[in-house]
Amino acid sequence: MNDHDMLARLAGQLSERGGDWITIRALIEQASELGASRAMARIGLSDAHARDDLRELRVLLGAWRDAKRSALRTGVDWLVKGVLALLLFGIAMRLGFGAWLGR
Repeated sequence: MNDHDMLARLAGQLSERGGDWITIRALIEQASELGASRAMARIGLSDAHARDDLRELRVLLGAWRDAKRSALRTGVDWLVKGVLALLLFGIAMRLGFGAWLGR
């Protein structure tokens, strides 16, 4: 049974015992907000600067992802250029240009 099903079952039981749905829904919403506030406080995001902190973290994460992507592209670029240089060197050796290198 997941949390949603359990919550629905508990709300149904409260309703059967005389609670009205508006009060039950308000109770659930208040409990949800309290739980979310506690969770944010536990991870240190309950102060007035939390929104700015999260925004900065998102910017840093975006920059990190861009840097990884750029490093990968650069690495692939170097690898391709290296393979092409070796290929050209091999072709030059096959065509007899190796003697020119020995001079």
